[in-house]
Amino acid sequence: MTNYLKHWVETHPTKSQRLLEILPGFISWSLIIFPLWGSFLIPELVAYYIIAFNVYWMWRSFNVAFLAIFAHFRISASTRYDWLGDLEVFPDWEKVHHLIIIPSYQTPLTTLRRTLTALKNQTFPQDRLAIILSFENREGELARQKAQTLTQEFKSVFGYFWTTFHPDIPGEIKGKSANTSWGAQQAKHNLVDKSGLDINYLTVTSEDDDSVMHPHYFAALTYQFLDNPERYHTIWQAAVMFYNNIWRVPAPVRVMASIFSTFQLFILMRPDSLMNFSTYSTSLKLIDAIGYWDTDVIPEDYRLFFKAYFATKGRVEVKPLFVPIYNDAAESSTFWRTMVNQYEQIKRWAWGVSDDAYIIKRWLTVPDLPFWDKTLRVIRVLENHFLWPVNWFAITLGALLPPLLNPDFARTSLGKTLPQVSSAILTLSLISLVIILLIDAKNRPPRPHQISLVKRLLQPFEFVLLPLVGLFFNALPGIDAHTRLMLGRYIEYRVTEKM
Repeated sequence: MTNYLKHWVETHPTKSQRLLEILPGFISWSLIIFPLWGSFLIPELVAYYIIAFNVYWMWRSFNVAFLAIFAHFRISASTRYDWLGDLEVFPDWEKVHHLIIIPSYQTPLTTLRRTLTALKNQTFPQDRLAIILSFENREGELARQKAQTLTQEFKSVFGYFWTTFHPDIPGEIKGKSANTSWGAQQAKHNLVDKSGLDINYLTVTSEDDDSVMHPHYFAALTYQFLDNPERYHTIWQAAVMFYNNIWRVPAPVRVMASIFSTFQLFILMRPDSLMNFSTYSTSLKLIDAIGYWDTDVIPEDYRLFFKAYFATKGRVEVKPLFVPIYNDAAESSTFWRTMVNQYEQIKRWAWGVSDDAYIIKRWLTVPDLPFWDKTLRVIRVLENHFLWPVNWFAITLGALLPPLLNPDFARTSLGKTLPQVSSAILTLSLISLVIILLIDAKNRPPRPHQISLVKRLLQPFEFVLLPLVGLFFNALPGIDAHTRLMLGRYIEYRVTEKM
């Protein structure tokens, strides 16, 4: 069967691509509407489906909460550790240089200055940090003014500091992936081909332009890089936490930022599921060997992993780096523009489902990979992508529909008990929410003096918004992305507005 599918994919590339793009939307829509039509025809099966989904959700919630606790303590210990002092056990540690690529488009000067200041404050020697700030050429004169200002401020701080302007190249999709690829190739030419640095001792970090790195990030990365025999087949992922402006954004966005930040802690403890996201590091040798980031896609992080994974016959892994990286939560100049900004950001993240066709085709066609390893990796990604828009509908509305739509089923024992059983399972899941609240409170930056104590005390009660927030900032942008991909209405890269 697999050989037949492989042959069909290879001989029908266009048709197979479209069918695989339709698949996620077809499955997610099928699961969403199943309780509607199934309540009339097969209500018992719908009831068991809802109970099974609620149990799955409870297990997942507790898994997230308890593993996030362990990650929190690992990060607390790691951020107090003297990574720089420990580097002396490696006789070649002074050969290591770190290349940081910061793709940027329409980001305020103050945000870029904050990002570069965090790099300036690294405990690792700044003269071995190489920064390339990659603007988009289409931003025009404003980008050049920012480049000039930042060059004057930071050029003498780091060992290497450049700005570049990514041109509009035919065939490329405008966005982070193409810009990062451009910046990395420019930097490789400057550092390796011209300056003669040893590529074997060069890491490369793709950094979001609103990221604030913990001061120990590059010292810890250097240690992990030198301590890993598979350093040229490893991607390192730290905990991305959306806390830079957490006290300033509206409550719905604050709730989403808290949930996402806690989830990023949890995923560090799951090496079998850990994927690079947002800001991450690897060796320049690996990036150069696989041909850099793809320039014809919007999602760049998962795509890079699978490109590297299949190119190296399954040797690439993502390893956790237990230090925080602080990013901005979605924000704009007004409440409603902030809501739109948050929705569009989640939709762009959900557009990662567009990678599934590529992943499945590579799973079918790349030979000589361990079957179960590649299969389990693909299944985990497909599970997260396919169920992204489904979760909210199944756990929030699912148990209400069979008794409501089918009066005969409502009079059966299963129909009478379904809402109560579902409610009991989801009530148990609230224990995990309490844990998430506590972890979030421990990891947030201190309350600014202009934020009233009353607002701080009321903050935990904002989580009553979670059902509405989950609908508008998770389920709807998720099904929006799935449906657009299914219909072939491809989105353009929309940069999240920065304040």
